[in-house]
Amino acid sequence: MFKVEDVGNADGDFQEHINTDSLEIIPHAFAEPALAKDSADDRYQFLRKGYFCLDKDSTPEKLVFNRTVTLKDAWAKEQKKGGN
Repeated sequence: MFKVEDVGNADGDFQEHINTDSLEIIPHAFAEPALAKDSADDRYQFLRKGYFCLDKDSTPEKLVFNRTVTLKDAWAKEQKKGGN
């Protein structure tokens, strides 16, 4: 969500450090039909993508998942490139 590892210790306003690419919407994804019966308290690991939770605005016809943790270590890759 942020472009820096520790936004609490970063200089300036926290809004300057928001990653504008942090919202990713995949409108036509496929999932197991059984996911429509689960509750917002359930957590999932989608293979090779990360950990997700069911959004409170989901419906059985339109599931919305929020990624809580990615499986990629994008921060380490950015540090090797010298990016902030």
